[in-house]
Amino acid sequence: MSHQTVGVFRVPCRGPGDLSAVQSLVDAGQLVPAEIVAVMGKTEGNGCVNDHTREYASMAWCHWLASQLGCSPAEAGQRVALVMSGGTEGVLSPHFTVFTRRWIAGPAPAGPKRLVIGTAQTRDFAPHELGRAAQVDATAEAVREAMREAGIVSIDDVHFVQVKCPLLTSTAVQRAVDAGREPVTRDTYESMGYSRGASALGIAVALREVPRDAVTDEVVLRDYSLYSGRASASAGIELDHNVVIVLGEAAGAGSPYRIAHAVMNDAIDGRAVQALLSGFGEPGRLVNLLAKAEASPDGRVRGERHTMLNDSDINATRHARAAVGGVLASLAGHTALYVSGGAEHQGPAGGGPVAAILHLGEPA
Repeated sequence: MSHQTVGVFRVPCRGPGDLSAVQSLVDAGQLVPAEIVAVMGKTEGNGCVNDHTREYASMAWCHWLASQLGCSPAEAGQRVALVMSGGTEGVLSPHFTVFTRRWIAGPAPAGPKRLVIGTAQTRDFAPHELGRAAQVDATAEAVREAMREAGIVSIDDVHFVQVKCPLLTSTAVQRAVDAGREPVTRDTYESMGYSRGASALGIAVALREVPRDAVTDEVVLRDYSLYSGRASASAGIELDHNVVIVLGEAAGAGSPYRIAHAVMNDAIDGRAVQALLSGFGEPGRLVNLLAKAEASPDGRVRGERHTMLNDSDINATRHARAAVGGVLASLAGHTALYVSGGAEHQGPAGGGPVAAILHLGEPA
């Protein structure tokens, strides 16, 4: 008989390959490399197709983990779920959120539910499968697998599901065309939205927020009434499969952390976040906020016109990250926040889910 305890470390960095602060935690005996199960990073690239800061950060982590765990970098990437999200516009600060898990022998402690974590990975996707039902179904199964690993019994106890998903490069598009399989789009940037959208709908199916028979290839990026209030998907060039991290709560966990979630109905919905933070009902220290950001597709926020979608110099997702990051930073009191752009089927159109991780026992 054993139970798990989860640790969460919000670690600053001076660049996408800088793990000196992580090493300092190890040297101080606060962080055990063998217990690391997931890393969610914010890097200072543009968050678009050509943002190689995500790949750079992932490679740095794989090589560092390999040196610590005595394995190859490739094996390290399989053992630890690495999700790097590009774009730290506005006040957002580059950082890593490191999750650890330790299994402790003996009966589970009594008391309320506490933070647990589970991870899973899908198979590699063929280029023509991105943004379509194949990605939806594989993601849904990976979410269920991660829930089982976390020990989460009820879908109501899932509070945030982070997915790192692939995108289409020009080479991948040509490979699909040469094979006679038309990809969902030939636009590499647009493929990021399709991959995020299909992944989010897979989460929605797994959490029973959307019935599976309502999800077809045709609804992806078209029917925005279908979404998950707990999904966060980030697309990148550095992988060909989906990496899934499920964060939730379970009875018997020994973690000194709690997690809860809410849905921001638009980019300035600070009240939803305030209610989320006050809803814990016990004192603690906010470790991090995890959120999605999206420029409202109808061109308005609370009835007022916005120009995020019309800027030919700066992508709309970059505007949205900056806006949501400012709102959340004003509430959190710090700027090292995980705000990811591109919220297709992740919360209502123009809004997005947000989760708060709280360390108990310290003044708020």
